Amino acid sequence: MANSKQAIKRAKQNAATYKLRHAQRSIARTAVKAVRASIDSGDATKAKELLKTAEKVLDSSASKNVIHKNAAARTKSRLSKAIKNLG
Repeated sequence: MANSKQAIKRAKQNAATYKLRHAQRSIARTAVKAVRASIDSGDATKAKELLKTAEKVLDSSASKNVIHKNAAARTKSRLSKAIKNLG
């Protein structure tokens, strides 16, 4: 357990940051899963719509340093490539 005031405060900050980042990461994962599900079902129009929202969520997560910017770019690229191969 933290002994100094500084360490106690830092522990509280880390816990709060973890909760926030965990929630944002979860939102991003859910958006990506929705796109993948629509790709698997073969619905190209729905997949394109969901991709737009997923891209926004991924870009937002990357700008907040929740996920790395290259990871966001890679995910967006792979999803768009999968949609192009659909139809």
